Amino acid sequence: MKKNIIHERSGGEKNPVGVEVARLSKNFGGQSVLRDLNLSIKPGEIFVIMGPSGSGKSVLLRQIAGLDLPTSGAVRINNHDPVEPDTRDRFALALVFQAGALFNSLTVDDNLALYPLEHRLCSRKEIRSRVERALKILSLENATKKFPSELSGGMKKRVAIARALVMEPQLLLYDEPTSELDPVMAATITEIIATLKNEFRVTSVVVSHDRDLALTIADRVAILMKGQLLFVGTPEELKQNRDPAIVDFMNPQIDLKNPRYLKLEAT
Repeated sequence: MKKNIIHERSGGEKNPVGVEVARLSKNFGGQSVLRDLNLSIKPGEIFVIMGPSGSGKSVLLRQIAGLDLPTSGAVRINNHDPVEPDTRDRFALALVFQAGALFNSLTVDDNLALYPLEHRLCSRKEIRSRVERALKILSLENATKKFPSELSGGMKKRVAIARALVMEPQLLLYDEPTSELDPVMAATITEIIATLKNEFRVTSVVVSHDRDLALTIADRVAILMKGQLLFVGTPEELKQNRDPAIVDFMNPQIDLKNPRYLKLEAT
C-alpha cells in the first residue's frame, strides 16, 4: 500500500519554495513521455498543469516530488535536487494522490497522525495540535473516528489534503484533486486549494483536467501535450490563446456528424 510521501525540513521559518525544471526529459523504455521541458514555478503561486490524458502530467508531478529520476535534465526546489535526502529534510513537501492513498485499516484521525508519529517529526502534543487544526480547516471534525470505507469520495479527497496539511508543507502537489467528484464537491475542493495558498503560505502545483479550477484559482497554467509544453501563462492569457490544439482542448465541440473517435481510430 502506498504512503503519502511527505517530508518536513528541520527548524526555521517555513516559506513557500520555488521550482525550476530545466531541459527535463523522461523515457520509459523506448517511449518518450517528457521532452526537454523548461519551467519555472514561483514561490507561493498556484500553478496548474493541464493536458490530455497520457500527455505526461502525472509523470512531471512525480519528477517534481522526487519520486522518479529523470532520463536527462533536472528539477530543483530552491536550487536543491528533490531526489536527494537532504532536500527532503530541508523542505516540507506533500503529495496528494489522485486516489487519496488512505490506509483502509486506520481511522481518519490515525491516517493524519501516522506519518509524523512514525518518523518522530515533532512532539506528540504538536502532532495532536496539527491534526486538530487540519481537521477543522477541512471541516472533518465529525469524521475523525470513521474509516475510509465509510467516507464519500469528496470526504476522502478532503482527508488526503488534511493529511498533507499536518506537515505544514512549503510545496503542495495535487494529482487530479477534483476527479470523480460531482460539480459541487469539485468546486468545494477548488475553494479549499485557493484558501490554503494563503492559510499556509504554500506553493501549490495542481495536475488537473478541470477547466473551472484552472481558470478560476490558478496564478498560471501550463498546457502539456505529447510530453511538450505548448503554453505557460495566466488564465486570461490562456483564454486569449488561439492555438488550434489548445482551443480544441479547452473548448471541445461535439460534432455528431463528424465524431472525433473516428479520427482517433484512423490515427
